[in-house]
Amino acid sequence: MNHEERILSASHGRDDQLDQALRPRLLSQYIGQEQLKDNLKIAIQAARNRGEAIDHILFHGFPGLGKTTLAYIIANEMETNIRVTSGPVIERAGDLAAILTSLQEGDVLFIDEIHRLNHAVEEILYPAMEDFQLDLIIGQGPGARSVKMDLPRFTLVGATTRTGLLTPPLRDRFGVLLRLEFYRVAELVEIVTRAASVLGIRIDPAGAREIGGRSRGTPRIANRLLKRVRDFADVRASGHITAEVADAALNMLAVDAQGLDEMDRKIILTIIDKFRGGPLGIDTLATAVCEEKNTLEDVYEPFLIQKGFLVRTPRGRMATRAAYEHFGRAFTGGDNDAGPRLF
Repeated sequence: MNHEERILSASHGRDDQLDQALRPRLLSQYIGQEQLKDNLKIAIQAARNRGEAIDHILFHGFPGLGKTTLAYIIANEMETNIRVTSGPVIERAGDLAAILTSLQEGDVLFIDEIHRLNHAVEEILYPAMEDFQLDLIIGQGPGARSVKMDLPRFTLVGATTRTGLLTPPLRDRFGVLLRLEFYRVAELVEIVTRAASVLGIRIDPAGAREIGGRSRGTPRIANRLLKRVRDFADVRASGHITAEVADAALNMLAVDAQGLDEMDRKIILTIIDKFRGGPLGIDTLATAVCEEKNTLEDVYEPFLIQKGFLVRTPRGRMATRAAYEHFGRAFTGGDNDAGPRLF
């Protein structure tokens, strides 16, 4: 490993350590998602009272809202171990079989992006989730035989950003389905304040509000922006984050007062300036902004729709009056004023 690789490896290791330090370990430390937490508390307490493993849980919601963190919290609350993997990593049925047979009684198996499991692997999960048994085929051809292995009672925690891509047989085997919503600004301010305390960062309440208000309703983004603002403050402001310092740092990062970044602006301005506000098909939009269609649908559009800058209609994407006003464009009226209407 050369000098540059060692620096990159060390930097990646420090970021991983910081991410782990910022994660709450218990539900009492988790900020936001109150209804989800109430449902999860009941499920955990009931399982502990009965001395059983908690039922299988599926978390679904947009990236960065805390699905992985909640999986770790479940393991901590149940005082058991957690095994972490993801759907794309498990390529063969034998890979999943190896993971399942290594679990202990009550362990938590967390599969991120579970909708990306291939069909053969998914078939192995069905009896494992329902009957805690593993069906293995030994041999090939006429001499092949099926062998059943008993598994310890474990909890499968699945996470997905694309619920619609889950097959019904897999989705129906989860006993608890919980959706994570975007966070309110007040909750993000609290998350930023807590993270600053953990990292030893000096920050004013107004500075925390500035960061929280531009974090797109997402804790992962709030923590990322906090780290970058800290870097700016260390160089330009003696390490103290005020509202003015946070504003200057975020402007340098091209994150505006509404939380829109460079790609958000490119999407909206492309629709307004090049296509007269829409409607515009997703394939055409993806080509125009040089971005993958799935990335637009999963990462950028949900926030723009939530902010009221973009609507999806049967004819395509359209910019709203609010988008025109935000970017100082003259609104031409007509079908582009699609705020409360979808049809």
